[in-house]
Amino acid sequence: MAVRTPLSNKASMSMGEAVRIATSNLWMHKMRSVLTLLGVVIGVMSVIAVVSLVSGLNQYVADKVVGLGADVFLINRSPSIITSVDQWADAQKRRKFHYDDYEALRDDCRNCTAVAANLQKGGQVKYGTNYLSDSAILGFTHEMPEVMSRELAYGRYFTQVDDERAAPVCVVGFDIADKLLPGSNPLGKQIRVDTGTCEIIGVATKRGSVMGQSQDNWVIMPLSTYQAMYARDDSVRLWVKAAGTTALDPTMDEVRMILRGRRHLKYADPDDFAMETNASFLSIWSSISGTFFGVTIGIASISLIVGGIVIMNIMLVSVTERTREIGLRKSLGARQSDIRTQFLIESSTIAAVGGVCGVILGILLAKIVSLTTALPSSVQIWSVLMGLIVATSVGLFFGVYPATKAARLDPVVALRSE
Repeated sequence: MAVRTPLSNKASMSMGEAVRIATSNLWMHKMRSVLTLLGVVIGVMSVIAVVSLVSGLNQYVADKVVGLGADVFLINRSPSIITSVDQWADAQKRRKFHYDDYEALRDDCRNCTAVAANLQKGGQVKYGTNYLSDSAILGFTHEMPEVMSRELAYGRYFTQVDDERAAPVCVVGFDIADKLLPGSNPLGKQIRVDTGTCEIIGVATKRGSVMGQSQDNWVIMPLSTYQAMYARDDSVRLWVKAAGTTALDPTMDEVRMILRGRRHLKYADPDDFAMETNASFLSIWSSISGTFFGVTIGIASISLIVGGIVIMNIMLVSVTERTREIGLRKSLGARQSDIRTQFLIESSTIAAVGGVCGVILGILLAKIVSLTTALPSSVQIWSVLMGLIVATSVGLFFGVYPATKAARLDPVVALRSE
């Protein structure tokens, strides 16, 4: 059943009147309205949900996964993230970094405010009958607190003397103290790390989990203690801290020059090691999340196009249902631009309602995903505004043809229709 427009002294219709008629049509034909808005709702909902999840992940990766200061960079013989078999094979042929490379940087680098070295493996940590598997076992030189953020809840870090004497001491993550020694003071307790033992001298504050993976299941001991315990000739990772972000590039250049000289690389030879900063890790993650975001936006765009086509079809039906009304308005003096504007406002209103529903459902979906999984979310205001603007634009674009068709109706022919 068509909605008849109340006539007034003016043949033209105000925007408020057009919006009222559009919403009345939606309310009168509820099932048709739901089907009409479905494409727009799904498209906008997908955009809002994906933007919220990707933004949350980006923030989470920057804060908790990477965890490097803006003035700290890493050096290793291979990149931390390897994307191909050939890249892995090439990295295995490179010369390893050893303790003397750390000493050379520590002693010769003038721009470096701190240089550290570490090794890492997975292992088992045990106390009494309690144990944790797949714990991260790290060996670090005493400069660790300067290059890697690990805030202590209580206790202390190991010192240079501990490192020089290969003292059997360690700093542990929150999970080690909470799950292996619940209800007791862990300081001074001896824990078993694989085949060796160490005394707990510090416990870190809780960091939580990332993607369901705990960030508190680790043990850090002096690098000399680690090497004595495992007697392995792995390549060490070097950590360098510059004197601020402005000094980062000059410091990296100096470190590169020192290491290339020690590795006897010719001028034209590429680096046979990787230097990575916080920005390097974030750019890799951004490229991954950007690809995922692009694919999802493409799928959402298809939904919006389908929704726009449905809106256009419904508006054509509305033009047919209201032919006599249009003829009456034109006979009273309404111009083509008045009729066209009326139907464009109605189609935009229909799409905007779908956009609002999509925004609400998208936010709810993102929050539900965050509550039921390890994926964090962060709702962005710009994405909400973009969703509403895009939805309204879709209604406006796909409403042009029905509006033009309505505007061009012959009033005599239209008045004869039933």
